[in-house]
Amino acid sequence: MIPEIYPRKLPQAILFDWDQTLVDNWRVIHKSINITRKALGLSELSSDEYWSRPHQSTRDAGEDLFGKQFEEGERLFYASVEKVHLLDLKSLEGADAMIQYLKKRGIYLGIVSNKTGYILRKEVEHLGWQSHFHKVIGSRDTEEDKPSPIPVHTALEDSATQASHNVWFVGDSMIDVSCARASGCVPVVVGDGEASKQKNIIHAKNCMGLANLIKSL
Repeated sequence: MIPEIYPRKLPQAILFDWDQTLVDNWRVIHKSINITRKALGLSELSSDEYWSRPHQSTRDAGEDLFGKQFEEGERLFYASVEKVHLLDLKSLEGADAMIQYLKKRGIYLGIVSNKTGYILRKEVEHLGWQSHFHKVIGSRDTEEDKPSPIPVHTALEDSATQASHNVWFVGDSMIDVSCARASGCVPVVVGDGEASKQKNIIHAKNCMGLANLIKSL
């Protein structure tokens, strides 16, 4: 359902989060965090501890993740990620068909992720999706990362619209909802995590559900 405060019409632009919104690659991130923490003499994070943390960029969460050695921690973390992040990368069910449908409808599409930009773009290219998105914005591509609205405004620079209720921001986490609200976009949540329980959001169980909702507009 679309809350009454938002227009029930096809959005002019849709911006997507990446991990756990369009692709499944969280195990690589979780494993790389633990490899790094172990190398720094820190305890590993369980799966529950990993998921309970806010989905901040490593730039914003570095000290919290890796302590006072956060600069060395970032170096080790990215070295680990780059070795394997393409090996297990897979799109979530229905994501590819949804993206192609939205492109045919003439909707401006972009990605705004807290994954480091150059790694994010490698993953987009690996899936052959680079031609589907007008802008792919990751961590460190702008002066601030989500939940700041700055990456959203950057992602919409080439569009015919500005951040407003004509733009849907699709993600799976509370940071995505916060980013959507901070930038004035419509927050759309896929999945059944904590973010899906927030008020005044559009909720879809998965990519296929979101595609079906858009087809009804």
